[in-house]
Amino acid sequence: MNLKELDLEYVLPTYARNYVNFKSAKGARIIDDKGSEYIDFSAGIGVVSVGHSHERVSDAICKSAKNIIHISNLFCIEPQAKLAEKLVGMSGYDMKVFFANSGAEANEGAIKIARKYGEVDGEPKRYKIVTLKNSFHGRTISTLKATGQESMHNYFGPFPDGFVYADTIESVIEQLDSHTVAVMIELVQGEGGVEPLDKKSVQELALELKKRDILLIVDEVQTGIFRIGEMMASNYYEITPDIITVAKGLGGGVPIGAVMSGKKDVLKAGDHGSTFGGNYLVTSAALEVLTILDEHKSSGELDKTIVYFEDKLEALAKKFPKLIEKIVGIGFMKGFRIDGTENLTNLMNECFKEGVLVLKAGRNTLRFLPPLTITRDEIDEGFERVEKAFITLS
Repeated sequence: MNLKELDLEYVLPTYARNYVNFKSAKGARIIDDKGSEYIDFSAGIGVVSVGHSHERVSDAICKSAKNIIHISNLFCIEPQAKLAEKLVGMSGYDMKVFFANSGAEANEGAIKIARKYGEVDGEPKRYKIVTLKNSFHGRTISTLKATGQESMHNYFGPFPDGFVYADTIESVIEQLDSHTVAVMIELVQGEGGVEPLDKKSVQELALELKKRDILLIVDEVQTGIFRIGEMMASNYYEITPDIITVAKGLGGGVPIGAVMSGKKDVLKAGDHGSTFGGNYLVTSAALEVLTILDEHKSSGELDKTIVYFEDKLEALAKKFPKLIEKIVGIGFMKGFRIDGTENLTNLMNECFKEGVLVLKAGRNTLRFLPPLTITRDEIDEGFERVEKAFITLS
C-alpha cells in the first residue's frame, strides 16, 4: 500500500486530508517526497513557533531523550519547574502553572479551577461560564460545549450544563447572574475568523468581573507565546486575567499545554492530574523555545519582522481589492477576509499548487500563522507564491 491507501485503511477519517507526503523541513521551508518545496505560512496551525527543525530545540529534545524522557508527576521534574518559573516571569502575572498535553486539556483544567472556585461547602453555588459566539475552545466534551459555534455541537450530546453564550464582548454583562463563576474568551478569535476583540470593551469587562468576583479566563492557546507580538495577548490588551491557557507555540512542535492560574490554592492534590503532562522531554523543549523567542523579541527582530509581513499583506490587499475585503488580526496572527466561500476554497487550492501553506478560518478568512522566526527571504518567496494564486483567480 502507498501512504494514502494506508491512511484510508487504518486511520479514522476525522480530517479532510491533503495527501502530500512531507519528508523534511527547515525554518519555514518544507520538502515533500517528490522534492517539491513549500513555504509554510501555517506553522502547523500556529505550533512551529521557532520554525521547523530548529537546532537548539532539537538538541534540547535529544539531550533529554538520552537522559530522561519521562517520569511521573509524583516526583519533581526539574525542567517543568523551570518552565513554570519562566512562563510566570515572562508573562508578568503572579500565577502558578499546571502542565497538560494540549490546548483542549489546558482549557479543561481552567474550567475545573473555575468550577471548584465557585463551590461553597462542596456545593456548586456558582458554576456557569460565559463564552462568546464564534469562539473555539477545544474538542473534548466540555470544551466543545464551551465553544460558541452551534454547528460544533452536533452528534455529541448530552453536554455538561452551565455554558452560556454572548453574541459580543459588549453583551457579556447581560449574561451574568448569581450562578456565573467565570467568563472565558479568546482575545483574537482564531477559528472564528482571526477576529480581535475590542480592546476598550475587554478592559471594561475585566474591571466589571473583578467587582463581581467573577473569574476572567483568557484562552491563549493560539494567541499566546508571542503570536500577536507580545508574550501574551493579555499583555497587549493590558488586562490581568485570573486564568490563562496556552499550548500550540509553547513547545515548538512537541505536545504541551499549560494552565496559568492566579487562584493558586483552589486545586489540591488529587483534584487534577496528567500522566504525560509536563514531562522531561516536552518541558525541556519548551524551555528552549521560550528562550529563543525571548531573545528574538528582546533583540527587536520579532517586531521588525511582523511589520515586514504586514507590509506584504497590505501590498497584496491593494492589488486584489475585489477578492480581499479587508485585513484582520494582530501581529503574526493575520488573515484576509475573502469575498465568498468559493473564492476562499479556490485560493486555498491555488496557494498549495504554488507551494505555500496557508489556513482557512471562519467568516471566509484566509489565515496566516507563520513561524515567528521566519526570515525576510522566506516571507518574500511565500508572498510571491500567494500573489500567483490570486492572479489565477483574478
